[in-house]
Amino acid sequence: MTPRHPRPPGPLVELLIRRALGLASLAREHGNHPFGALLADAAGDVLLEAENTVVTASDCTGHAELNLVRQACLKLDGDALAAATLYTSTEPCAMCAGAIYWAGVSRVVFGLRESELAALIGTNPRNPTLTLPCREVFARGQRPIEVIGPLLEDEARAVHHGFWSASDS
Repeated sequence: MTPRHPRPPGPLVELLIRRALGLASLAREHGNHPFGALLADAAGDVLLEAENTVVTASDCTGHAELNLVRQACLKLDGDALAAATLYTSTEPCAMCAGAIYWAGVSRVVFGLRESELAALIGTNPRNPTLTLPCREVFARGQRPIEVIGPLLEDEARAVHHGFWSASDS
């Protein structure tokens, strides 16, 4: 049975995406790639937050969503994960989408789409992105995952301004 999520009102969704964007800015300030994610319950209360830690942890899997899923699986049971929504500054990559799927999260809301990120990054070796939308990854699974996004793309893109190349500034 697919869990049902009451849809938070538009302003709450925007508030939570902006909070994920704030986490992305913090990750950047902390010397990491500018990505952030959080997990909220059906009422919109934030349960957990995570930043990207690829650089400071010297771990190529230290994406914000994967860091969040790792925490969530240790702290929350399956019912809580199924009832929660993952908000992220940028569309989850294929690796993170797989982790979200396996963790049992059934709703994802994102800011910047993966194809826009790929356009910003270009061929930057610091983040060789896969242009595989999370909807395509989730579509291959045996249970549905609702995906909402892109949202607030101009704000989500701004977090990356000047980060990936000098020509981006």
